[in-house]
Amino acid sequence: MLRIISLNLNGIRSAWSKNVLPWVVSRAPDIVCLQELKAQRSDLTPEMLAPDGMHASYHAAEKKGYSGVGIWSRRAPDRVVEGFGHGEFDAEGRYLRADFGNLSVISLYLPSGSSSPERQEAKFRFLDAFFPHLAGLRAEGREIVLCGDWNIAHREIDLRNWKSNQKNSGFLPEERAWLTQVFDGQGWVDVYRYLHPDATGESYTWWSNRGQAWAKNVGWRIDYQIATPGIAACARAADIYKEARFSDHAPLTIDYDTGL
Repeated sequence: MLRIISLNLNGIRSAWSKNVLPWVVSRAPDIVCLQELKAQRSDLTPEMLAPDGMHASYHAAEKKGYSGVGIWSRRAPDRVVEGFGHGEFDAEGRYLRADFGNLSVISLYLPSGSSSPERQEAKFRFLDAFFPHLAGLRAEGREIVLCGDWNIAHREIDLRNWKSNQKNSGFLPEERAWLTQVFDGQGWVDVYRYLHPDATGESYTWWSNRGQAWAKNVGWRIDYQIATPGIAACARAADIYKEARFSDHAPLTIDYDTGL
């Protein structure tokens, strides 16, 4: 069995202070994909550089206290790739790939467009640049799992207040259509949806810090494990952990009936 966890930390140092590592260890994952480190490598403690003896790779943003992704793994990767070849977004630390035999696992953090029109335009630039990269990944013929915060809720059942969010970043028609093309056009599989096709409120992975979104479960499902069909068909169980909070996102754990 292969267990993969994806979690947006909203700051690795903040999540660390909330005991994220003991929780991860208790789950006994093979691979952990992290997003939004908000730290440079020099900010990381020795324990963060080798958490519970795991191999750790990080791709930090050039801007301090911003973005950044990481991958922890029990087995040492055969190869690690930082960035997907696009200068603007590679500088923001949004993509980290680790290869293990015929399996590639990618930690991904898509831009959010909610802070300003300029950032939404940057998000659209990312989508335009990343779509052909996804096609290239499919053409490699490898099994691939892209884990992370995609900052898009795909369908109406993926967020509580879908009617009032149709003109807001994260649920714009163009963003949703792009994700549909990733699934229907390129053949990628939304693994959680494969296992739970009708799940609604229990599927949310992010809650705004405004108001009482968490208390009222006014959430969004924007964290995904999106995979090639072969390994997606091996998925057996998915869990969104909500008993403790390490950030404004919940960890998404998926078990695959395959080895590493």
